[in-house]
Amino acid sequence: MSETTQTTDRAEAPVLQPPVDVFEDDYGITLYADMPGVPKEKLHVRIDAEALAIEGEIDFPTIEGLEASHVEVQSPRFQRAFTLGKELDGEKAQAEFKNGVLKLRIPKLEQAKPRKIEVRID
Repeated sequence: MSETTQTTDRAEAPVLQPPVDVFEDDYGITLYADMPGVPKEKLHVRIDAEALAIEGEIDFPTIEGLEASHVEVQSPRFQRAFTLGKELDGEKAQAEFKNGVLKLRIPKLEQAKPRKIEVRID
């Protein structure tokens, strides 16, 4: 799996890249992306062929009549893209989202998983 750059529909708006940890085992990969402040309704995960795209938008609460005097988050949008290896089965991917952390599990194709070969004695 490798990271790719991706253009946005809103080319002028800056985009945050969420920190991502990827773990691989014999049966697939597990990816964790930190996306604090993003509600589930504004989180989008897509796998298209060998491309993985993660996007989300933070919901900033606004209070009528008040203006922010200090803002540290410059963009309310998260975006990250990766190229997946051919051994991964994107159709069987599973995602969970809890406490601002996306957990995505992508298993390997059956033919890419290790198998035990029985040895016979003649």
